[in-house]
Amino acid sequence: MDRVTLRGLTVRGNHGVFDHERADGQTFVVDLALGLDTSAAAAGDDLTRTVHYGVLAEQVAAVVSGEPVNLIETLAQRIADTCLGHEQVQEVEVTVHKPEAPITVPFDDVTVTITRRRP
Repeated sequence: MDRVTLRGLTVRGNHGVFDHERADGQTFVVDLALGLDTSAAAAGDDLTRTVHYGVLAEQVAAVVSGEPVNLIETLAQRIADTCLGHEQVQEVEVTVHKPEAPITVPFDDVTVTITRRRP
């Protein structure tokens, strides 16, 4: 399976369990690794035979900036569902970064990574 990767998609969202996270929002960063067969697209030089990563990026950004959820695990699942909504995508690895997580000790990042496949 071939891979199309999008890294560092940065979007503001209002996810979290604390009221201030919901009210003030924070930055989330998303990495995607899409598994699909790109051979038909390459053979015909045809965008319609692969995933349009510009469109997908906009859809994922809409999920992150959209309806708030408590957990980044839930956010990651919603993003995975969006990616798998593209018929060419057979599997997806989603990493959601929450670099501004409300943690009282110094840290670089908090991430959740999930992998989902078509049945």
